[in-house]
Amino acid sequence: MEDSVYSALFGALSQEHRLNLIANNLANVNTTGYKKDQVAFMDTFVPMAHDRITDSKPYLRADPLWPDADLISRVRLSEQKTDFSQGGLALTGNPLDVAIQGEGFFKVQRPGSGEVFYTRNGSFLLDADGYVKDGGGNYVLAGGGPLQVPQGAKTLTIDGAGQVRADGAELGTLDVVSVADPGGLMKIGNNLFSAAQGAAAQETPLTPGLPEAVEGQATDTVRATLYQGYLESANVEVVSEMVRMIEVNRTFEAYQKVMTGSQQLDQKLTSIAQRA
Repeated sequence: MEDSVYSALFGALSQEHRLNLIANNLANVNTTGYKKDQVAFMDTFVPMAHDRITDSKPYLRADPLWPDADLISRVRLSEQKTDFSQGGLALTGNPLDVAIQGEGFFKVQRPGSGEVFYTRNGSFLLDADGYVKDGGGNYVLAGGGPLQVPQGAKTLTIDGAGQVRADGAELGTLDVVSVADPGGLMKIGNNLFSAAQGAAAQETPLTPGLPEAVEGQATDTVRATLYQGYLESANVEVVSEMVRMIEVNRTFEAYQKVMTGSQQLDQKLTSIAQRA
């Protein structure tokens, strides 16, 4: 089989993977706090088998090895990452809805196991015992522990720094942290993130407020502001994703034509050789 078939096959498989990511992004366009995935491609030069062989006694060989050393180019995925850029804020008016403007994540804890995860989804609710939870039933953390609202509380306020008050009484401050290397986070489902295997999530508490300009320069301090009664929309642009989907489909079709053409050429050459 010709090398062109292998190259086209690798390209088609890469485009298939890219299409899966685009489809997932579009499926979550209405998911609160969703962060889209994207990939990048590169050509990887793979040495042919005889390039790895070192001739220890070249002086005993009258003619050079054939064929000569060569390189073949095949498509590879060079990077897959999550885009953590800010999504738009949508007004809901629900006092249990909180949006982060800036960097950072809410911290939630899974009941029973005690595992801690990160999320940008601030659509919270109260359970029968007054604990604040996310849509997956995980406890929302404040001050290192689950946040609980007293029974019968009439008002619940959350300021820009994350301080929570019920009927004027302070309950704690939401645990909102920045992760030193967001690239070390992986999606585990239900709009949650966890540290990837072998990566340590180094947390940094956020400073309330947005970045302020100092003599025309933005400060390096990591800042974020919380908005009660708002939710962060997904950072997926539908039009851009649809354009990418069309591009992927056409590229995949082109790779199919390359494989079909190579197969037909092989069959033709084989037929000629048999008649010769």
